[in-house]
Amino acid sequence: MLYVTDAQVRDVLQWDDLIAAMEDALAALSCGHVVQPLRSWLTVAPEKFWGVMPAAAKDAMGIKLVSFYPQNAAEGLPTVLATVVLFDRATGEPLAAMDARTLTAMRTAAVSAAATKLLSAPDSKVLALLGSGAQAQSHLEALSRVRKFEEIRVWSRTRAHAQRFAEQFGAIAMDAESAVRGADVVVAATPAQSPILKGAWLKRGAHVNSIGAPMPAWRELDDEAMANPVVVEARDAALHESGDIILSHTQIHAELGELIAGTKTLDAARTTIFKSVGVAIEDVAAARLVFDAVSRAARGSGAG
Repeated sequence: MLYVTDAQVRDVLQWDDLIAAMEDALAALSCGHVVQPLRSWLTVAPEKFWGVMPAAAKDAMGIKLVSFYPQNAAEGLPTVLATVVLFDRATGEPLAAMDARTLTAMRTAAVSAAATKLLSAPDSKVLALLGSGAQAQSHLEALSRVRKFEEIRVWSRTRAHAQRFAEQFGAIAMDAESAVRGADVVVAATPAQSPILKGAWLKRGAHVNSIGAPMPAWRELDDEAMANPVVVEARDAALHESGDIILSHTQIHAELGELIAGTKTLDAARTTIFKSVGVAIEDVAAARLVFDAVSRAARGSGAG
């Protein structure tokens, strides 16, 4: 069985290919072509969580094992650590195990990019990032593949972190309200347990990608923000895991895969919310992309 390191994942995973793979995977999910149970979480200790995420599609089958330890940030460690094991769908044979730190960050941002491509104004120029960690960086990279931003704004609970991000990526560090007001696209990528983004701050027609607050009692967005049309990856997962949806009692307008497949529509001129919880088929499809790329490279090296 092949083992793929995080460095190998970074070397072979390309944004455009990954965004397209996420679009295909989510369309297949919404069309009923994916077998995927709800994620199972084990609470190891207060604010220490370990999850199991299996999924099977037509050409890929696998399982993601993921730990979510928010307090790791204080120790300078990743808050999300994960491994994906990929299997042959036809035989059940294990094909590869791979470090999924970069894979997780990239597939999450690629899904947001797919949503942004569909739901944001084509001439979007201003991007606001709430959060300044790994997901802020990956979202800046991914969303820049689908929109041409002229101004990047960033906020973090820790001002020094926002300033460091701003200096590294040519952004402007701001308070949260100033960053959001007038922004065309907003990314909320924080470990918040109570709302850090208010709907009153959003301009008409803005698009929000919310990927934080991954527990049923946690929130990033207030009720006013959640009163806008909401799109999710999978209804069952969002209703089971997303505190933003559960606590606001919002009605889900559509799954992203339904919009991609054309079975549902949503006017991009409206203010829209994409609430992501992360689903297993995203990881399995991304892992398959990595496995195929690594295998091709190995064959090419052997042929030489």
